[in-house]
Amino acid sequence: MSAESAMVALESRFLRDYPREAARRLERMPSEQAARVFNAQPAEVAVSAWEQLPNDVQERLIEALHPEAAARILNEMDPPFAAELLSLLDAAEQARWLARMEPATAKLTRGLMSYPPDTAGRLMDPRVASFRAAMTVSEAIERLKGFKKNRALRELFVVDDEGRLTGRVEIQDLATARAEQLLRELARPLSAAVLDTAPREEVVEKIEQQRMPALPVVSVAGRLIGVIHQAALLSAVQEEASLDIQTMVGVSRDERALSSATFAVVKRLPWLQINLATAFLAASVVGLFEDTIAKFTALAVLLPVVAGQSGNAGAQALAVTMRGLALREISVRHLPRVVFKEVNAGLLNGLAIAVVCGLGVWVWSGSAGLVAVICAAMVISMVAAGFSGAAIPILLNRMGFDPAQSSSIVLTTVTDVVGFFSFLGVATSLQAWL
Repeated sequence: MSAESAMVALESRFLRDYPREAARRLERMPSEQAARVFNAQPAEVAVSAWEQLPNDVQERLIEALHPEAAARILNEMDPPFAAELLSLLDAAEQARWLARMEPATAKLTRGLMSYPPDTAGRLMDPRVASFRAAMTVSEAIERLKGFKKNRALRELFVVDDEGRLTGRVEIQDLATARAEQLLRELARPLSAAVLDTAPREEVVEKIEQQRMPALPVVSVAGRLIGVIHQAALLSAVQEEASLDIQTMVGVSRDERALSSATFAVVKRLPWLQINLATAFLAASVVGLFEDTIAKFTALAVLLPVVAGQSGNAGAQALAVTMRGLALREISVRHLPRVVFKEVNAGLLNGLAIAVVCGLGVWVWSGSAGLVAVICAAMVISMVAAGFSGAAIPILLNRMGFDPAQSSSIVLTTVTDVVGFFSFLGVATSLQAWL
């Protein structure tokens, strides 16, 4: 065996046995070097690592691959992953790659691409087999033997003569049943199904509630058209959660750890400029009380304490509310209830923090007036933070804005302005006691 053949064999074993680690190494390589690895491997070996690559790396690599190798990988990929990759390309590139794919696979992929992003139709695997209710157990088993690939099949989906989903049959029930029994006699009621147009949040909610390994997807007419596997959904949910973390701090959803510095600057700089404008707004509030701060320099020392505590309290309320929106636990109609809860939490937390903070200020300054100022400001700012953290994402969502991308900036502005104004405003009104 030549040295080159030995290297290809080692790469094949590594890709097959450790696809995640292989993907991490490949994404750090230059495109031409990574493409040589994929070009030399069979599609069934290459695809396990390929599907672990970030979308932007796949988009970059597909152009570097030999066209035949790229087509083999696209044919071997699960249709939802292939549709996700091709959706990143422009229309001309999509048409070029779809033309290179096998007709049946291209048809499935094209159908998935017709669905809006983040819907059940985009997440589903259309390669789902349905079994007629009038089919016997022996006929179903024979059909199962002909499957080229199944994904740890645990149940069969049963349909009527019109193709409408009516029930499911557990594999263990099929294995222990008499050969002549009909599937309708073994079928159990469906615990859940979802429309192909349902949003991702509804899919997550149903799978979490029912603890299902796979969720059937049906058309408006009730026909079975696909299935969402729990493992695939978990991957999508984890990606969405990580993207929300980025957008909450003003980072683009498209940016990755290995993206270029220029790309990062283009995506981040506008939000940094917005943050700068809001920082000047908060600073202008401090400027209104310049004379008070000049008379009582201790106020400048304690000012960040109030703003910092209210900022943290607001972030807590924001995180809980954002999660409720993402899982569809709450909507606009829940606004009064959510705000009331967070305001009460802010009040109680504010009182508790004010007591501890007041004791610390008394030990440090010995001024009863300064203790009264910071205690009053702490309660006011914590209540305002709870209100803002709950109300802002719900209202932004109602107005059609992405709450993950906008909420934190608005919240920071509100907590800083209210924190500074409450502290310095109370100090100004009680300066005779300071």
